[in-house]
Amino acid sequence: MTEKQHSGDSYWLNTAPGGERRPALSDPLEVDVAVIGGGIAGLCTAWELARAGRSVAVLEAGRLAAGVTGHTTAKVTALHSLVYDKLRRTRGSEGARLYARSQAEAIERTAGVVEELGVDCEWERRSSYTYVTDADRVDEVRAEARAAREAGLPASFVTETGLPFPVAGAVEVPEQAQFHPRNYLLALADDIEAHGGRLYEDTTVLGLEEGEPCRLSTSTGAFVTARDVVVATHYPVFDRALLFTRLSPRRELVVAGPVPAELDPEGMYITPYGGSRSVRTAPYGDDASRRLLVVTGEHFTPGTGDTRARFDRLAQWTRRHFPGVELTYFWATQDNDPTDTVPLVGPLHQGARHSYVATGFGGWGMSGGMMAGRLLTALITGGECAWAGLYDPRRVASAVREAPAFLKHQAQVAKHFVGDRLRPTPPVEALPPGEGAVVRTEGGRLAVYRDDEGTLHALSARCTHMGCLVDFNAAERAWECPCHGSRFDTEGNVVQGPATKPLERRDI
Repeated sequence: MTEKQHSGDSYWLNTAPGGERRPALSDPLEVDVAVIGGGIAGLCTAWELARAGRSVAVLEAGRLAAGVTGHTTAKVTALHSLVYDKLRRTRGSEGARLYARSQAEAIERTAGVVEELGVDCEWERRSSYTYVTDADRVDEVRAEARAAREAGLPASFVTETGLPFPVAGAVEVPEQAQFHPRNYLLALADDIEAHGGRLYEDTTVLGLEEGEPCRLSTSTGAFVTARDVVVATHYPVFDRALLFTRLSPRRELVVAGPVPAELDPEGMYITPYGGSRSVRTAPYGDDASRRLLVVTGEHFTPGTGDTRARFDRLAQWTRRHFPGVELTYFWATQDNDPTDTVPLVGPLHQGARHSYVATGFGGWGMSGGMMAGRLLTALITGGECAWAGLYDPRRVASAVREAPAFLKHQAQVAKHFVGDRLRPTPPVEALPPGEGAVVRTEGGRLAVYRDDEGTLHALSARCTHMGCLVDFNAAERAWECPCHGSRFDTEGNVVQGPATKPLERRDI
């Protein structure tokens, strides 16, 4: 990376109004529904429930809409790469139709909310494309176009797009959407409070006692009593449902910057090949002569490989295809891929009566989070939802059918849990400023970081979630767990779950 102006900051966080920080929970609280997590799934669920007349509290460990949702690329589309041809084969035509309908209705629901609340969130309608540049893969996008069309989407196969390079073929679905996610969700948060909901930041939920009612313990020492609980923390913070065996964390890099308006490809594009590339633009403030180009790609498992080299590859690709771009933003986003393709939204586990979960959106959390809000509200209020069975986390048949993906994920976790402990480690003296590494000491393996002034900071290298060893992401200066995706800053504080406890500080 050469431009450092906004390295690590997302454009959405940098340009949304900050507003006053909501308070941390300090007193015991009793509500109808407690929602854990203040990202798009949590806030959409809380909004739907508040509008349904339920008393709601949202408990966010950091700041609202500033975690995974604050680092998204913010495409709101029902075309999810090459999902429909696979769904047709694994879930049947009806399963594919329900998936398409649920995602499409989520988009229209959001459009209605934007209009009703008058949200200034740069809502734009754009065509969505899944493209390939390799002629040998054209049959795949043709099949996807057919499957998406049979599922009810207005999909077509095309060979011409607005991209500045030729494609071999693409699926196009018109009238999809893109927006400024944080502006939208902050408006949603204000409306939740206007309807009696309560929002708390800097409040980590540590424990859940299920029952009638349920009881939550928090990092502030205050307890929450609720009839129903929704776990919308991106990666579930409770392991009792064993969902960590069915989720694979994936990190992906983002570069962004202004381009002349005439270079706008006028669409939202993604290819799953060549390290993946996702391209779209957004309004660039009040400057009509330019658009913000947002490019995503170089996906990888957290805690593996050289992130700086990946940023460089993505930046070079962007400059090559958009020579007028001024890259000023570099950040990363994180997703959880379900081993059987479809997100997990519904009861938390087999015996759950009043606890629910929303996770595993596989990179499509905008429409998925909106869909989850409607689905969970229907389950909690006793309403009907045609696609509840499709997303039910308790499903067994699909998990068995797609067992190879499940077994592959477990093999990778086992490889890291055992293999990372056998790797050679560098001497502490070799660490340059700004770098970190896991080193072997008499007291075990430590995660050691040398700051820019040369001071060493030592932490336990064991992730507090399930004990895998973390590794250092030099580009983002964070410790990351390759098993389940937990992330920690250089002081050991939790940046991203499922871990809820910091890495222990150690002397070196």
